[in-house]
Amino acid sequence: MKLSTRGKYGVRAVFEIARNYGNGPITIKEIAERQGISFSYLEQILHKLGKAGVIESVRGPAGGYLLACKPAELTIGDIVRTLEGPIALSHCLEPGESGDCNQADDCVARMVWAKVGAKIEEALDSISFNDLLHQQDYRKAPVLLRPRKKAALTGKGAC
Repeated sequence: MKLSTRGKYGVRAVFEIARNYGNGPITIKEIAERQGISFSYLEQILHKLGKAGVIESVRGPAGGYLLACKPAELTIGDIVRTLEGPIALSHCLEPGESGDCNQADDCVARMVWAKVGAKIEEALDSISFNDLLHQQDYRKAPVLLRPRKKAALTGKGAC
């Protein structure tokens, strides 16, 4: 699974909106400038997030974008699924696609990719925008998920 620029920019844009939470709407121009995202591309991303109910737009001279919920209630996983679709590491794990494979029920590789995908989804859902805001405040420690001990990472003693 490779996250597209749509997913990456979407997380960055929502972070800017979350950073402004409680202070009124933030303009698309401010978001684009702060995050270095093309205005027209950002419009497409924000439109999709708005249609999904993740953000709300406010019209008028003091208009812009607001979160539809509190930063603590919105996760990275919410944004990635909204912009990228379901998190599936293999074609056969995409909704409605397993019917193409006659080994879907007994495929060991499919089971592995499903477990890995579930862990990725769990990790993305464990990080709220409130977490990112606090991390930004305490910064500059960019690590969200700490790796396990080195022995576990190298495979020694993993079995």
